[in-house]
Amino acid sequence: MVIKSAEFTISAPMVSMCPNDTRPEYAFIGRSNVGKSSLINMLAGNKRLAKTSATPGKTLLINHFIINKEWYLVDLPGYGFAKRSKSEIARIDQMIRGYILGREQLVCVFVLVDIRHEAQAIDLEFINWLGVSSIPFAIIFTKADKLSVPKARASVEAYKQKMLETWEELPPYFVTSSEKREGKDDVLDYIEQINRSLKE
Repeated sequence: MVIKSAEFTISAPMVSMCPNDTRPEYAFIGRSNVGKSSLINMLAGNKRLAKTSATPGKTLLINHFIINKEWYLVDLPGYGFAKRSKSEIARIDQMIRGYILGREQLVCVFVLVDIRHEAQAIDLEFINWLGVSSIPFAIIFTKADKLSVPKARASVEAYKQKMLETWEELPPYFVTSSEKREGKDDVLDYIEQINRSLKE
């Protein structure tokens, strides 16, 4: 897939305020500081599309971007580590769950995971919740440029083995680097594949 246009559409504080549109949506989510904005900008080929920040947890709304006038890329707030009050964490959690469970246009959730770290409980809990909720998802390993190729491969393998403790079948996964633009075509081709199947 070639990205010809990527435009910001709306920032919504709740699912009911998301675009009144039937086009498919692909949501991106991960722990704070996982490199979500950088990945979104890399995929869209626009360094300024999603606002990157040195402070983790800056995304507090459901951000929609229309891609090629055909589908939406949705930037969801991160979870974990951001310095927030309990009430704000609860509000963001409710907003994320409300969107994921209530948005009919959502066709896939991409869960971002930092390839440098072993499987974190917070990520596994979220992934398991998606599974229990029957939400289609894929995993995107970020920051692959920070490890050697053998170490990156070993990290992914360890993650898969950890998931196989509770999962019979593993979801699709992608290894990416926003710095080196790795994995861009794989992720976009996967989205294009799903878009095609939706039209059949």
